[in-house]
Amino acid sequence: MLTFKYAFRQYAKPQVSAGCFTEKENMIHLDNLPEDCLSFFRDTLQLLHASGSQFMVGGALAMFHYTGITRPTKDLDIFCKSSEYPNILKHFAAHGYETELTDVRWLAKIYQEPYFIDIIFDSVNHNCTVEQDWYDRGPEAVLFDTKVRYIPAEELVWCKLYVQNRERHDSADINHIWLRYGRKFNWDQLLMRMDQHWHLLLAQLIIFQFTYPHDYKEIIPRALFDELIKRAQQQYDLPACLEKVCMGPLIDQTQYQIDIKEWDYKSYTIKTV
Repeated sequence: MLTFKYAFRQYAKPQVSAGCFTEKENMIHLDNLPEDCLSFFRDTLQLLHASGSQFMVGGALAMFHYTGITRPTKDLDIFCKSSEYPNILKHFAAHGYETELTDVRWLAKIYQEPYFIDIIFDSVNHNCTVEQDWYDRGPEAVLFDTKVRYIPAEELVWCKLYVQNRERHDSADINHIWLRYGRKFNWDQLLMRMDQHWHLLLAQLIIFQFTYPHDYKEIIPRALFDELIKRAQQQYDLPACLEKVCMGPLIDQTQYQIDIKEWDYKSYTIKTV
């Protein structure tokens, strides 16, 4: 098993950096960590273990685990169930860290200047709630000399399928996960997660087919593609939706505001039956 520290030598070319952060974006260069930054990450992971709460690693480190891609990031992303984050915050506060409940619906933060970690227990659109199943299926690895679990690849893609906004679009991340990890991927699990919003999955599969014409037949199951194409075709046989609905805010909460505020589209269900 490769540890994160030494795996960079095999998969990635080091980026030249004067320190842990770039001047413009305050980004951490994971392949050129100063000792104090490395110590922060190592201490953080050890404290998470000591808290007794279950947790998983996501974000740029999970992307590296599944693809070998390394890139600058702003922080360390830690995923847990919503029932776990209060204990985690309390544990870190007792050890002198500054804690913040950023948004009770999905996000908390832990600071030790100039570094911080995100504690994520849901997604911005509340579709991707962390569940026990994530822990049970998350692969184990060694990160900064500490044993951890990463969020499952299927849930990583699930979350990223809803990130399609002007500032950030995760389509390329998904393509790279499928390209590098797709032969081990649990496609039934992803289809189950995306069952309600299967349109997004189909769209991404077509983008993958376009991007990797040499590889897609060996990676994307034909049965999955056929099933989603059939669903798309069946949409034309259904009656039109009575409510004037815009699903756009599920993937971009800013650019579709005009649809809701000025063009009279509905984003959320307000009627009872």
